[in-house]
Amino acid sequence: MTTARNTALDRGLDMLGRALARKLNRPSSGYRPYTPSDYETLFRALRPGDVLLVEGRAHISNAIKYLTQSTWSHAAVFVGNALPAPADGSERPRLVEVNLGEGCVAVPLSKYASYNTRICRAAGLTAAERAEVVGFMVERIGLRYDMRNILDLMRYFFPTPPVPVRWRRRMLAFGSGDPTRAICSSLIAQAFHRLRYPILPEVTLDEVGEIRREILHIRHHSLFAPRDFDLSPYFEIVKPKIAAGFDPQGLIWGRPSETPIE
Repeated sequence: MTTARNTALDRGLDMLGRALARKLNRPSSGYRPYTPSDYETLFRALRPGDVLLVEGRAHISNAIKYLTQSTWSHAAVFVGNALPAPADGSERPRLVEVNLGEGCVAVPLSKYASYNTRICRAAGLTAAERAEVVGFMVERIGLRYDMRNILDLMRYFFPTPPVPVRWRRRMLAFGSGDPTRAICSSLIAQAFHRLRYPILPEVTLDEVGEIRREILHIRHHSLFAPRDFDLSPYFEIVKPKIAAGFDPQGLIWGRPSETPIE
């Protein structure tokens, strides 16, 4: 009797969670990318293991952007040709990401063709280490989002009150305690931590006599947000148009606009 009641409750919570996730994933009105990605240029600039930051347009994206005080609300890892091309001839999935309501999935790069994006590249990694990051993400495709974590979903429906900066990052981990259920950066942080690669480590000073050195401490992966890959001094920001060989002398300029761009 108790088992049947618990099963029915779990099923009901799961249905409610899916409904909430669909609503949170709806695009907010008025979003217009300032510099949308050029798919071909973006594709040529990416390397396996790169982190692609995205300015999301969904309702939950607005909350994440506020709490992290950043343009970036989502992150994915470019995996190159690690995944097979679909049998139906559609576009090969080249990004692995964690989505609210879906879990860890593989998607084509063109999904973000009309979004503002940024490439963050870990400096100094060997090809084998980049492949390890890719392998970590690919192996986790299929991890599901637990829709019973209703608290994680409900908090995004209320107007976000003013929150002290020191508490905002913690708010992303409220409820289940696992931000990968809401944002993707936690799983990506785990991939780089396995290599002992720094993102935004905590730094302490160790002084012995006249010798002074910095000691890095890896922060828990649950406290990472998409913007951390942008702010990290260990990740290079790659501009696709510049990487493709930008020549300012080849630009064709039109007449100045007489009306301001809104």
